[in-house]
Amino acid sequence: MRTEVTAARRVVVKVGSSSLTTAEGGIDPGRVRHLVDVLVAARARGVEVVLVSSGAIAAGLAPLRLKRRPRALSAQQAAASVGQGLLVHRYTEELAQHGVVAGQVLLTVDDVTRRSHYRNAYQTFAKLIELGVLPIVNENDTVATTEIRFGDNDRLAALVAHLVHADLLVLLSDVDGLYDADPTKPGSTRLADVRDPADLVGVRIGKSGAAGVGTGGMQTKLEAARIATGAGIPVVLAAADQAAEALAGDATGTLFHATGRRRPTRLLWLAHATEPVGTLVLDDGAVAAVSQRRASLLAAGVTGVRGTFHAGDPVDIAGADGIAFARGLVNFDSEELPALLGRSSKELKRELGAAYEREVVHRDDLVLL
Repeated sequence: MRTEVTAARRVVVKVGSSSLTTAEGGIDPGRVRHLVDVLVAARARGVEVVLVSSGAIAAGLAPLRLKRRPRALSAQQAAASVGQGLLVHRYTEELAQHGVVAGQVLLTVDDVTRRSHYRNAYQTFAKLIELGVLPIVNENDTVATTEIRFGDNDRLAALVAHLVHADLLVLLSDVDGLYDADPTKPGSTRLADVRDPADLVGVRIGKSGAAGVGTGGMQTKLEAARIATGAGIPVVLAAADQAAEALAGDATGTLFHATGRRRPTRLLWLAHATEPVGTLVLDDGAVAAVSQRRASLLAAGVTGVRGTFHAGDPVDIAGADGIAFARGLVNFDSEELPALLGRSSKELKRELGAAYEREVVHRDDLVLL
């Protein structure tokens, strides 16, 4: 038995589109019912469960008489609009059979890039769990663009796991774990455990997901595992039809052991859930101060500004070679900064006032990539 699983008191479960739908693209009632039965059984053992569910776009295909996931963004959003209600309705009905209330939570990247937003999101999740509700999370595909273009909910699940202070993340897919080669080819072997990145050396990553329905592949699942394990949360990757065994702690699928410790939530968001809107270029001294001494970034060390942004926006921080090595929330608008570059804080305070003495990026709002 896997003690990391059996000891977990709060678990985020992510299920992909291809694990919920029929070959034609509609919701498969039997698959949803099986998943709900498994989640309810886990709750009966005292486990608090948060579900991150793909499938909104896939669920909308059949009612719209679409045979495959459309490529056009507007068509994807239309399918999501139709499918989201169908998906949550199906979950609501199945959970009601067990006396459990479902609560829908739709998130976009914008909801997790600002501290006030993710604090509000945490409070919402905390209250839902306190009330005995099973939160069902999805990206807001109806109006979002980046999320649909990005692909799958795997990364979102890892971020939600950190947000809700989960003890475990379970990724349910159409493959039964991570293999060292294409699992459809003879001679490939499933990896039961991944303890650190060195275990992945030589592993040839293939794709997963039913063609035309899901968008995620093994690469997105490994990225989700890297985010979660790096923040101290172990991850189990298993087939959806082995969900009961995975949540019970059986040695099914692949267990990714935690490699790091829990980080401040805003730094995890900053590193993995933000899209930088500009770049600050630093001199060598400032690069060393930020990367080695973990100092705040001052105007004196900035040599260039790229892009258009406003105070509070996420920006990349790069050396003279232009390669980003950090990301932070900037304290000035892009049009303000050129007049400040290379000048000391004391000089700026003396000439422009105390408001200009502040850091360009404070160390508490900065993360090394």
